[in-house]
Amino acid sequence: MAVIKLLLEITDLAVEVSGREILTDVDLYIDKGETHVLLGPNGSGKSTLFMTLLGFPKYNVTRGEIIFKGEDITNFSTTERVRRGFGVSFQNPPSIRGVKLGDLLKIEHGESDTGEGLSSEMMETVHKLKFDEKFLERDVNLGFSGGEVKRSEILQLLAQEPDFIMFDEPDSGVDIENVEILAEEINNLLDKKKKPGLREKSGLLITHLGYILNFVAADTAHVLLDGKIACSGNPNEIMEDIRKEGFKGCVECCKIQ
Repeated sequence: MAVIKLLLEITDLAVEVSGREILTDVDLYIDKGETHVLLGPNGSGKSTLFMTLLGFPKYNVTRGEIIFKGEDITNFSTTERVRRGFGVSFQNPPSIRGVKLGDLLKIEHGESDTGEGLSSEMMETVHKLKFDEKFLERDVNLGFSGGEVKRSEILQLLAQEPDFIMFDEPDSGVDIENVEILAEEINNLLDKKKKPGLREKSGLLITHLGYILNFVAADTAHVLLDGKIACSGNPNEIMEDIRKEGFKGCVECCKIQ
């Protein structure tokens, strides 16, 4: 049996959108049990990488490959990637009329539709995220507040139990109380309560400001500038440099290199 060394390997990746190259020569490697953070200013290509990893057709891979669990998934559909263990928390997920949150959670958790409510295990998770039974009867994201949308996204991931999770701006537009609630469950999703060698889940936090790193520890940080990984390293050191000099400091550092 072949040994899978890394959970996710992105090598020499170039991506076009509507004929325009947005990402160039992107290399990114995430091992099992690791949490990485992707930083960068608006327009740097973070969302493009996010959508490319999800397999959205608009994002055309012109070069390179995406290997997940030892398998080349570069040309796989979004559905095929999710089935293999991808999970995602969107920054601005759509509302879904006619689909109740409770029914969606049943599907994601693999529970049969017996007409009964969620399992006691899932209901415990629901309550931890400050939801109640009445909330589960609401259409997904319809009329939800910003904090409720974010908590709903995390709740769905907890039901799905993916192996690799991408979080798109999880701290964007969320007050401090909701950030702390979200962070606790993100830490649960990423096995942070286990010793490093026992962690099975991996994640990529995509963020502009990096505020979420006050609550969720990352192993490695990457700075994306103009569609390329400008630098990678210790998250605390990189965040400290960005706080002092902004992303312009990263640009100057790249010039020196």
